[in-house]
Amino acid sequence: MQPNTLYCGDNLQMLRDHFPDESVDLVYLDPPFNSDKDYNYIYRGLAGVDDTAQAQAFADTWSFADAATVFLEVTATGRPEAKLIDALHEAYGDAPMVAYLSVMALRVRELHRVLKPTGSLYLHCDPTAGHYLKLLLDCVFDESCFRNEIIWHYRKWSTGRYTFQRNHDTLFFYTKADRNNHTFNQMFMERAASTRKRFGAAKIVSARDAAGRRLPSAVEDAESEGVRQDDVWDIARVAPVKQLYPTQKPLALLERVISASSNVGDLVLDPFCGCATALVAAQTLGRQWCGIDITYLAVDVMRKRLSDSFPAVFPLPANVPVIGWPTDLAGARRLAADSPYDFQYWALHFIDANPPGGKKKKGADRGVDGEIWWRDGAAKLQHAVVSVKGGRSVTDTMLKDLITTVDAEKAAVGVFISLANPTAPMRSRAAQAGDYELAGTSAKYARIQMLTIAELLGGKRPDLPKSSRLDPHKAADAADEGSQVELDFNKP
Repeated sequence: MQPNTLYCGDNLQMLRDHFPDESVDLVYLDPPFNSDKDYNYIYRGLAGVDDTAQAQAFADTWSFADAATVFLEVTATGRPEAKLIDALHEAYGDAPMVAYLSVMALRVRELHRVLKPTGSLYLHCDPTAGHYLKLLLDCVFDESCFRNEIIWHYRKWSTGRYTFQRNHDTLFFYTKADRNNHTFNQMFMERAASTRKRFGAAKIVSARDAAGRRLPSAVEDAESEGVRQDDVWDIARVAPVKQLYPTQKPLALLERVISASSNVGDLVLDPFCGCATALVAAQTLGRQWCGIDITYLAVDVMRKRLSDSFPAVFPLPANVPVIGWPTDLAGARRLAADSPYDFQYWALHFIDANPPGGKKKKGADRGVDGEIWWRDGAAKLQHAVVSVKGGRSVTDTMLKDLITTVDAEKAAVGVFISLANPTAPMRSRAAQAGDYELAGTSAKYARIQMLTIAELLGGKRPDLPKSSRLDPHKAADAADEGSQVELDFNKP
């Protein structure tokens, strides 16, 4: 296990393969809630109501058929959670909730294993599955290790007419041991208005007489720290327009959790890492961290967010270590076969490209997998379009399609990335495509460039003008409107 590292893959396998017993000080997890929704990773700044560039990250839908093997693994252990899952199966049959809890049971057990004796776990959930998850946590941690049910209260636009507004989530706070030896830094909140009016900021002293009767409150010269923090937290949500991820949590929420239950230098683990909010909070507060996510797309965006948040620590996305990404051709071939979309985004990260931006009709396919933007010597926006092919073979027709797209998109360069080696006719066609001349300079770049995954793994990159990356959506809009305003990459 390496601190300040991202792990790409199934968190159950990553926990088993990389995390020793009692190695983590604090676990925060925000798992899918069995809400029967398909959540997509949306690139904000690329996406709008009718302009959405997104890729499937995970589907929060569960079926017992898919989890039957997991169910058998859990129930065969004979542990308390096995008896719980068996009882629920007896009551509900092959219900999606039983599948979901079976999947979660294995992971919660591993998280209990990796926690230090002084460690704590916060599980974030909503009413969909919260009461079931509380039972599961009681089984794995023991109910004596339960510390708080924290209510995160927020406001949002009103919806529905026949229920009260659903404006809160729940965090279940457990400790590894039932003794009060866990790390906990007491936090304080502001006094009530009536208390401030009567006592101001002075520390209040309460006392009783010899008969045990309470005496009138007095004050000391010392200033009060405030009232001990309660278990209802009013913290604003991340505005939907600023979300990197549909279920993104506010930084203030994670900072409060991490500040309360860890110390500087401690290791914080988020096994359902999403868009890295817990990691950003941990880094800000001087903690070490590890984040796990199952998709290459999510891990790539986490790297970019960490780099953007801490440029002095992670000056380039490549400087955030990742365990689990393919590092050889065999791994690349497996990824391309198992998940073509993940393969596509994994390939794009090599050349610092983004999924396509610009104005397009919803659902339209421009034949573009990625884009790279720059300004030429005349301060005019230019871009390269990228096509990624993960099949066992590539054809000259595929390259002709890219050239057609380059022309249609008015792109300066087309980049063709493939797992398979290009054919001789493809190399000839690329050579005949000519050059792109960078305005205001004498520099020339091949208009059509082909690279294989083997070459990318070996360090080769497209030959493009060196300049700062531009947000692809804003860059495309600026190009459409003739704007010369400087743009900032990947900012909400």
